Amino acid sequence: MVLLLSIIALALLFDYINGFHDAANSIATVVTTKVLTPVQAVIWAAFFNFVAFFLAKYWLGFNIATTVYKTVLPEFATLPVILSAIIAAIIWNLITWWFGIPSSSSHTLIGSLAGAAVTYGGFHSIHYTGHDGLFITIAFIVVAPLIGMLGGAIITLITLHISKKAIPKKAEHIFRRLQLVSSAWLSITHGLNDSQKVMGVIGITLITFNSTVDPASLPHWLQLSTISEIHDWVPFACFTAIAIGTMSGGWKIMKTMGNKITKLTPVEGFCAQTAGAITLQITERLGIPVSTTHVITGSIMGVGSVKRLSAVRWGVTINLLWAWILTIPVSATLAALVYLLVRQMGIS
Repeated sequence: MVLLLSIIALALLFDYINGFHDAANSIATVVTTKVLTPVQAVIWAAFFNFVAFFLAKYWLGFNIATTVYKTVLPEFATLPVILSAIIAAIIWNLITWWFGIPSSSSHTLIGSLAGAAVTYGGFHSIHYTGHDGLFITIAFIVVAPLIGMLGGAIITLITLHISKKAIPKKAEHIFRRLQLVSSAWLSITHGLNDSQKVMGVIGITLITFNSTVDPASLPHWLQLSTISEIHDWVPFACFTAIAIGTMSGGWKIMKTMGNKITKLTPVEGFCAQTAGAITLQITERLGIPVSTTHVITGSIMGVGSVKRLSAVRWGVTINLLWAWILTIPVSATLAALVYLLVRQMGIS
């Protein structure tokens, strides 16, 4: 029981860290364009991160939680494997946050799960194929930012065409208001995507634990046999944790997201956030756990490239691309090392 509760607590800690690690995704453009102050922006983003809980529960469902739950085959999802994955994911998230690297918390978690499971049971312990397999998640490391980039460019071109006859000062005033809407939408989709990944991990943990004991001996809120029957306290806790994390900010990464990739005006901030939100909405419906960091970065690049290709600092984006590519293998390796240490300590 102690191990079970420890894993749940660490999973929610990871969710909190995910919030302040990825806060920049939602607020970078709205702060850079001075539509909101940093404090106003994090409160705004956190509120809509939590609003996403009600949309998921009563309308959209928890598709991504189911995908993450299936990453490791059930017979290999032991508590030490899950514990090792969570610890490794927390370590890597804190490292990338400290150095201001906008890496993917989603891919960190999935890479850690894969690394710990492979160390325990071999390569056949992972669910690879299908729309909810590891291969599609890896593919979207490239596909998701490309969709965001294309969407950012298209939305910018359409927006500029529609508003070409507008009075500049009036247009800027309108788009500053619209940026609040697009930022709220992006924060909702961020909450929908990232909170569900931790839900999936807690779901695996509860189901695994229930298979090793008599479920009737457990409190009702800890009983679980299938991910579709997960108790409301799990998503509520996950969406709350990420919202609180978002309120804690992410200033190091925000400087990279908001200033170093390209300079943004209110209309460009609106276009980037809208493109990012649409991309995340699509992938959430498909149940594909993509990186909000990758998506919004791609969207910002797409918006910047409309002005001219040189407006995007491609040297910065190449460095980010390397961080994206390395996240899963580095996280997997770190989780493997943590699992070996956990096993050496006799935790089971």
